[in-house]
Amino acid sequence: MATRGVTPASLATGAVVLILSGCGTSGCGTVSSSSAAAANRAEVPTGFDPCMDIPQSILDPEGLQGKQVNDFQADAGKTLWHGCVWSDPDGYGATIQTTNLTIDAVRDKHFPGTHEYTIAGRKAIATDQSEQDPSEACTINAEPRGGSLEFNLDNPASAPKTGRTNTCQLARELAEKVVSIVPATV
Repeated sequence: MATRGVTPASLATGAVVLILSGCGTSGCGTVSSSSAAAANRAEVPTGFDPCMDIPQSILDPEGLQGKQVNDFQADAGKTLWHGCVWSDPDGYGATIQTTNLTIDAVRDKHFPGTHEYTIAGRKAIATDQSEQDPSEACTINAEPRGGSLEFNLDNPASAPKTGRTNTCQLARELAEKVVSIVPATV
């Protein structure tokens, strides 16, 4: 499971989790995609880097700031994520990552609250992958070639700007903006 977005309320908890799990600010057990590919033939989709390719013109209206790299791996390096975490001090936190998990692979995990639709002309799936209240967390995967672009949002009910807004609605709106700028070749 990918690490969730960070909100000010969860930042301290996240720091404790990072320390206890041996993670650093550069991610958890990161591996380069070339070494992962050599060992497991696993890599994240290329051609769009969420940390570098999402323009401020998308992040600023959302109030998202404080970018932190959040690379992650699971299943002995077979499942990979590469991306970043942003948060709005008065709103939600978002983790946006490329992953080698395809839409089919996400669907096959049978997460609760699964809904499929199209975002910016690409297949997408929304799931509840969190142990949090489902109204406060949402994951959306949109399909580029070779995996997906994953959006994890944490939206605590206490967030003054967004706490009363459906988290999957916020995730879908953000995904629409970002996926619309992903090159068609990706």
